[in-house]
Amino acid sequence: MQVTEVAAEGLKREYKVVVAATEIEGKVEARLKKIAKTAKVPGFRPGKVPLSLLKKQYGRQVMGEILEQAVDEGSKQAINDNQLKPALRPKIEVTKFDDGTDLEFKMDVEILPDVPATDLKAISLTRQVVEIEDSRVEDAIANVAKARRDFAPLAEPRPAADGDQVTLDFEGSIDGTPFEGGKAEGFTIVIGSGQMIPGFETALIGKSIGDEGEIEATFPEDYGREDLQGKTATFQIAVKDIKEAAERTIDDAFAKELGAESLDDLKSKIKERLATDYRGIARQKVKRALLDDLAERCQFAVPEGMIELEFNAIWKQLEEEMKRTESSFESMGQSEDETRSEYRQIAERRVRLGLVLSDIGIKNEVKVEGAELQQAVMEQARRYPGQEKEVFEYFRDTPAALEQLRAPIFEDKVVDFILELAQVTDETVSIEELMKDPDDEAAPSDAGPSDEAASDETAPSEAAAAAAPTAASEKEAKG
Repeated sequence: MQVTEVAAEGLKREYKVVVAATEIEGKVEARLKKIAKTAKVPGFRPGKVPLSLLKKQYGRQVMGEILEQAVDEGSKQAINDNQLKPALRPKIEVTKFDDGTDLEFKMDVEILPDVPATDLKAISLTRQVVEIEDSRVEDAIANVAKARRDFAPLAEPRPAADGDQVTLDFEGSIDGTPFEGGKAEGFTIVIGSGQMIPGFETALIGKSIGDEGEIEATFPEDYGREDLQGKTATFQIAVKDIKEAAERTIDDAFAKELGAESLDDLKSKIKERLATDYRGIARQKVKRALLDDLAERCQFAVPEGMIELEFNAIWKQLEEEMKRTESSFESMGQSEDETRSEYRQIAERRVRLGLVLSDIGIKNEVKVEGAELQQAVMEQARRYPGQEKEVFEYFRDTPAALEQLRAPIFEDKVVDFILELAQVTDETVSIEELMKDPDDEAAPSDAGPSDEAASDETAPSEAAAAAAPTAASEKEAKG
């Protein structure tokens, strides 16, 4: 077998591989001899069938198998001999082959780049922290009390007001035609709760027990049912009862209803929960700042094939979202070509960051432990009550799906590793400042700080984050 490098430009390599005709013929003959040991041909005992006859009967099939094997072995030899780290599966094209001649094929492959070393200790970041004031805790408890308040009959007859609980019958129609799900009897609504579509609850203000009539309300543009999106419906209503809210007393008894030992214990638990939530938001923001810093520091060429895969995934999501919302490029304020250019830059950034994080993780032996992966599977199973067994079996039998769970865990562990080495300064800010969205003026694919980091423009996708360790160490990826 002869391997010759034909071209090398940037990260792209092209090789010519020649497998001698004698080598192919030898493998075909060896395969036919193996078949002869068990082949059943009328008139011949097993093991006594002439090779010429077997060649007529099985020759085409065997030749196909041997050629496939030769191409596989040849491409592996080209990779190993040249110490290549393919970014993606090589492209193979057979350029020459006839019976009795050498097999020649071309292999095009993109290799992973050498990621430049980064002085992680030189990275300087600011992490926002907030102090949870007692008033914030009290407001949170008050909101819980409001949500759990009781309703009592009106002390004196009066029209419905904001905050009242109204029981009514209604039937909705659009252009005179009733629609599915638009009818109910004895339905209870709290005015101002946002339970119904816009306009429905406010139209009940001023209605009294026994009132009948019609009201109008409009379905939102993003309503769950496409056939109702943006349409105005007319509802025939009959008010059956009105109750007013009875304020809940916030005391130890109320706290015990919520599973706390006392009111002080409830305040402590809520304060810790708020602190945990805000720490999570702060972490996402400092992670984003870290990724921005790495993107600036680490400038190197990345494989076009990986960019194309990432871009296609992003673009597919955009098309699905545009179809769902019935939006257009014009409504986004830019042409399709401009949008494609912008999203391709985002794809390139994601791939580059994924390679950087993977390189740092591998060099510093950051690993995802089996217990961590199992915990991730259990979290997925909890999302499907009653189908836990099927979920476990799916991840057990689908390595690619398990890898998708591993990738974001690996990414977060690498980020934590970097943050331990970087110069991170805590800055106390208000909750309002912490909650400011850093993406207000960013690219359209960006997500807010409370969203998953992998969905934003600055972060690598799961596939990109996993690509480098997969290509650099096949054994590690399978583990």
